[in-house]
Amino acid sequence: MLQIAADSKIMVDQLRVLEDMKSAISALQAKIAVAFDLAQRQEQADAGVPASEQGRGVATQVALARRESPNKGSRLLGLAKALVTEMPHTLTALETGQLNEWRATLLVKETACLSADDRCAVDDELAPDTGTFDGAGDKTIIAAAKAAAYRRDPRSITQRAAHAATERHVSLRPAPDTMTYLTALLPVAQGVAVYKALTNAASTARSDGDTRTRGQIMADTLTECITGRRQGFSGIDLQLVITDRTLLQSDSEPARLDGYGTVPAEWARNLLVPDQPGTEHSPSKDTSTSNPELNIWLRRLYTAPTTGELLAMDSRARFFPAGLRRFIQTRDNLCRTPYCDAPIRHHDHIILWSQGGKTTLNNAAGLCEHCNHTKENPGWSTKPEPGNRHQLEITTPTGHHYSSTAPPLPGSAARSQRHHPSLANA
Repeated sequence: MLQIAADSKIMVDQLRVLEDMKSAISALQAKIAVAFDLAQRQEQADAGVPASEQGRGVATQVALARRESPNKGSRLLGLAKALVTEMPHTLTALETGQLNEWRATLLVKETACLSADDRCAVDDELAPDTGTFDGAGDKTIIAAAKAAAYRRDPRSITQRAAHAATERHVSLRPAPDTMTYLTALLPVAQGVAVYKALTNAASTARSDGDTRTRGQIMADTLTECITGRRQGFSGIDLQLVITDRTLLQSDSEPARLDGYGTVPAEWARNLLVPDQPGTEHSPSKDTSTSNPELNIWLRRLYTAPTTGELLAMDSRARFFPAGLRRFIQTRDNLCRTPYCDAPIRHHDHIILWSQGGKTTLNNAAGLCEHCNHTKENPGWSTKPEPGNRHQLEITTPTGHHYSSTAPPLPGSAARSQRHHPSLANA
């Protein structure tokens, strides 16, 4: 093991050596990923898998081995194929430490719309293994790749820009302190128009004496334009999991809001029981969590007193009924494949229904669409495992095993001292 040096100059040299090693390891991982993909395709072909279905599940296996999400695994496999088969100079730069994995990814991304021949030509032109990008930052690398790609095939670059508009979307991800990032990917004209409308609204309100900051006015205007109310949409069905102690006894155990994550106990209480006598509100006195226009539906679910597991439900149907799906959603929170944080889209059997699997909570898992389809591929298998919380085991075609445990519910850390059931509001 490398020892930390005592001399400052040697410490810097060690950092550079380790960085070069990381780049070389990334290059070797790329070569292994491509070789693994070819081996898996050959094995699937020998097993009679149609050519159109060969290669399915390979990216997920790469992701599991690298402790990444399936989505990241697909990108890593695509990066590996581009480097190994079409961009040898970039691969050499990665091997020798002149590029790191992220900057090699930028070069691959900016040439993705080119044919294999044109991509090779751009790789030759830029020739990063000769030191072209020594000292260059991300923006410089992106600009150089874009310019070279446009010179090779301006039509493809133009078509790529036109196609980008079809990928417009809105996404939501958690932010610290019970906030969220609502992000919209829009064509440039629409994005600029939306932003200008919000800034104009903020300027008008401020000139009329509104004491909110410009950013607050823009955020409130956006919410009001979309939902019709500044504080949000009426009739929200919040999937909030909270212990009875937190809700009724002012315990400090945090709650969990589906689609966001952990939220403070006081915030959850103010949301569920606003303006109650004796209830402390946040110092900001923000009324966004105590708006009487918000009708919040509560569904009570109890957890087992010793394990924290949601109590079992059963069904003889092949498809999980709405109540059971709600249970699974609350228990699993996100896709149950290891390292995958994608939202749950499918509530499906762990042991397939066609193979005798029952429609029960123990034989159910919440998965994203990609992971649910992946487990149906030849060579994949899943089964429930015993444990304090719901567990399942995933076995890949290479025989590697990965275990998945449902996330702990609020109150699980205190179960050893407290033996009464927890109350979940979903």
